[in-house]
Amino acid sequence: MTASAAPPPIRRSLFAHAPVRRTPQAVLRALLDRVDSDTPPGGPDGPVAQLERRLATLLGTESALFFPTGTMAQQVALRIHAERRNRLAFAAHPQTHLDVWEARGYQVVHGLRFHPAGDRHRLMTGADLAEVGEPLAAVVWELPQRDIGGQLPEWDDLREQVAAVRANGAAAHLDGARIWEAQTYYRRPFDEIAGLFDTVYVSLYKALHGVRGAVLAADTATIDTARVWRSRLGGAIHDAWPLALAALAGLDELLPRMPAYRDHAIALATAINADGTALAWPNPPQTPLFHVHLPAGPAAVERAGAALLAETGTQLFARIRSAPDPTRCSFEISVAENAMEFTPDEVVDLLRELLQRAARG
Repeated sequence: MTASAAPPPIRRSLFAHAPVRRTPQAVLRALLDRVDSDTPPGGPDGPVAQLERRLATLLGTESALFFPTGTMAQQVALRIHAERRNRLAFAAHPQTHLDVWEARGYQVVHGLRFHPAGDRHRLMTGADLAEVGEPLAAVVWELPQRDIGGQLPEWDDLREQVAAVRANGAAAHLDGARIWEAQTYYRRPFDEIAGLFDTVYVSLYKALHGVRGAVLAADTATIDTARVWRSRLGGAIHDAWPLALAALAGLDELLPRMPAYRDHAIALATAINADGTALAWPNPPQTPLFHVHLPAGPAAVERAGAALLAETGTQLFARIRSAPDPTRCSFEISVAENAMEFTPDEVVDLLRELLQRAARG
């Protein structure tokens, strides 16, 4: 039996989480720069406690709690809202991460029911939520909505939706995995955005490029209850300090770069749409995240992308998204340091080459 061939090395990538800057050696060197011989692994002065305090302050909440995964953090938040209101249902966009990517853990583990609100290809609206007949424990807003190109509701519309939900007795929960990117569009302080919601989840490894982990932010009573559920679910891990240190580095070094990432996303999308070979959507991007829609089928594009990577070391996408039209597909560009290395003209040329290769089969 022969060993499978190693994947081709990625030297450059439009994908934010390609391993170009995330090798173990690079990550460990960055962590060493943030510690000294007196840094404790835990306790009130340890990295995890520092991270929790910093995010509570940044988001304007009374408290915050580290979780090993966002999946656990969000399900715990919804469980707490459900038990407080004696209601089992929550609503969210049909493409919510809770339903699409988490094997329906909200139902299997916590006994909750999900109401998809609205059309999967557009933003959730207040009218969509009003059509949900069952009394809800909570509504989840993902800001931005990743699977439709990083779109965001306008600020006043968002406030009206939250107010209507609260008037009907439900809690408002923010899937803020990408709140850092959303802020570049709303241009409001993070505590003002987070202040619309009863509970807020933020990711430590997406835009912040941490190793792993999440934080749930809320009032003290909610976080105290969440801490109990974290233990029940096996999430009270010891020695989480490397995860916290990586997140603290991201807050210091990458968070200030978000406006520049959005500006570059707009420049890339503008060039793509001016060329006309592909379509960048939204136009213009609201956040540093947008989708590129291609006039070719997914299998042909995947083969072309793999060949381009093997020959040049350049990765254009991590995965291809299929479309109802089998002759089309799309992929996501999430602008961070990796994508900042590509000029708009270069991205246009690469898309042309990708589609030429796809057409040749």
